[in-house]
Amino acid sequence: MSVEIKTASIEPVRLTFDHLEARIGKGKAATRYQEAVHDLQVTQNFHYRPTWDPEFDLFDKRRSAIVLGDFDQLLDPRQYYYAPYTIQRARQQEAQDGNFGIVEKRNLFSALSPEWLTNIETLIIPLRHFEWGANTNNCYIAATGYGAPFTSTALMQAMDRLGVAQYLTRLALVLQHQDPQCLDRAKALWLDDPLWQPLRQLVEDAMVTKDWFELHVLQNFLLDGAIYPFAYTQFDQAITTHGGIAYALTTEFMRDWYTESVRWTDSTIRVAANESQENKATIQTWIARWEPRVRAAVTPLAVAAFASQATGVLDSIFTDLAARRVKLGLMV
Repeated sequence: MSVEIKTASIEPVRLTFDHLEARIGKGKAATRYQEAVHDLQVTQNFHYRPTWDPEFDLFDKRRSAIVLGDFDQLLDPRQYYYAPYTIQRARQQEAQDGNFGIVEKRNLFSALSPEWLTNIETLIIPLRHFEWGANTNNCYIAATGYGAPFTSTALMQAMDRLGVAQYLTRLALVLQHQDPQCLDRAKALWLDDPLWQPLRQLVEDAMVTKDWFELHVLQNFLLDGAIYPFAYTQFDQAITTHGGIAYALTTEFMRDWYTESVRWTDSTIRVAANESQENKATIQTWIARWEPRVRAAVTPLAVAAFASQATGVLDSIFTDLAARRVKLGLMV
């Protein structure tokens, strides 16, 4: 007796949903990312206007001066939705936990001079509060923005900022042998030290910026575009030459995360700017308004960290930021 095994190929009648076929074409299979983000924005049956802001509907395109024919164009080039996002962050957390373990086990911060340990405490740890502000701002963007591809990614961006704040907290505790008073000192610096007040004021002004896309440009393009190169590139390079490899290990996530998030920030701004000359002019006006204040806010930190070399460091940071802007077709 012989058994003959045959295989049969069954073609599915439908490859995806109708609303996705309208976007990608009939007979094409949609990606998981496309299924997760497209056409999820609520557009009708709101029933009432928000009592705290009756000028607008609950979800309203008019909350931003940016006008797009299709807000679902604001895609994430990383194609993050819940599953790949959480998998990636879990891997990064595992690697970062390993870095902290190495630093603590071998007491690597003991190689640093008291001067550089103080610099970390006074110039880096207070950024915990900057990250909390960034979390708040991205939550606002997610709440008032339009189009699920953009708002879902903004919420992931907000959660990432809490993660960065937690890593800075852990760094502070490692430096001070788990003494929580170091966090109180960092908070006092953020609230009262003249060094931090320009940045603190700017973060608080960002919190009351109503236009969600303007806030995206301010927080995720300008502020992050200055603070992250200062704290995790320029400061990292300087401290590493003084035996600060421990700092590089404990802040590795921040550098990787910033490189990754720039792709989303630049992609969304490029799409909005390319939609119309009006959009481009609006974004350029926002950058012209906010960028001088961002530089003024970072300058005291750069002077405290780099002294006579501060001007060169600042020029490098803002030259790179300008290069990003030019690649997006924006002139200020």
